[in-house]
Parts: sequence; C-alpha cells; structure tokens
Amino acid sequence: MPSEKEFINTIKDNEAVLYKATRLYVDNPTDQKDLYQEIVFNLWKGYDSFRGDAQISTWIYRIALNTAILFLKNKKRRGHSVPLDNVVLVEEKYDPVLEERLKILYGKIKELKEVDKGIIFLYLEGKKYDEIATITGLSTSNVGTRMARIKDKLNKKIIKK
Repeated sequence: MPSEKEFINTIKDNEAVLYKATRLYVDNPTDQKDLYQEIVFNLWKGYDSFRGDAQISTWIYRIALNTAILFLKNKKRRGHSVPLDNVVLVEEKYDPVLEERLKILYGKIKELKEVDKGIIFLYLEGKKYDEIATITGLSTSNVGTRMARIKDKLNKKIIKK
C-alpha cells in the first residue's frame, strides 16, 4: 500500500499538469480550486488501485480529464456562477504579445468539445499520439484524425478573429 507521503510527492511532481487542466476546463478561480480539489480527491481514492500498467503521469492525466469533464457536466446542472475575485498572475518575464496570443489560443480551445479539449491539452503537454490514446481510451489513429481536425478548427477560428 503506497504511503500518504508518496501520494503527496506524486501530486507535487504533477501539480503543473493539474493546474493547467483546471484552467483549461473552467474560467472562474473558485471553480478552478474546486476542480483541483476534486481531481486530487479522485486521485487519492484511486491511488491504491493504481497497478503500474502505465506511467503514473498517464494515469494522472486520465483521472484529471475524466474528472474535469464530469465536473463540467455537473456544473451545467447546478447553473451559472459569477466569480467573486479576479486573479492576475504576474510573471517575471512578461511578454504581452505572447500573453495575448496564448489568451486567444486558450479562448478558442475552450470553445471545443470536452474530449477535443482534452486531446489538444495533452498534445500541448508534449504527449505523443500513442500516449494520448492510452490516456483517453481512443485508438492512436483516431487521435491522429481528431488532432488534424482540431488543428484545422483552431486555425480557422483564430484566422477569422
């Protein structure tokens, strides 16, 4: 049985991925915190059952994406909420042009269907098609086809802007 300390270290090692997933699926900082907690909770619940058939990061991506999609479905049932605070992250090397381009790209990614969001998220994380297939449960060829369509959609949406 893995220890609590091992779990905490695993979460710390993959914290950036969890934050990116929450930012991709929800806009409101409060919802982002809630989703983050929900992902960590689901990871904790399943940590003992992780068999090691795949890399731990693959398992984390799968849990994070499935939790985010379920969170969105449940949020739609709950209704709309209004953010109470706006958080601005300040980076030491702030590039306003890059920041604006990223804002546009992520805005257009958020318009995609949930599964497509997950696929492009994993792609942007540097995952190969076979890893994306393992995480999402799709075939590698299906991932390739979807990626081509996603890229085409994003190009069209960004060029239209």
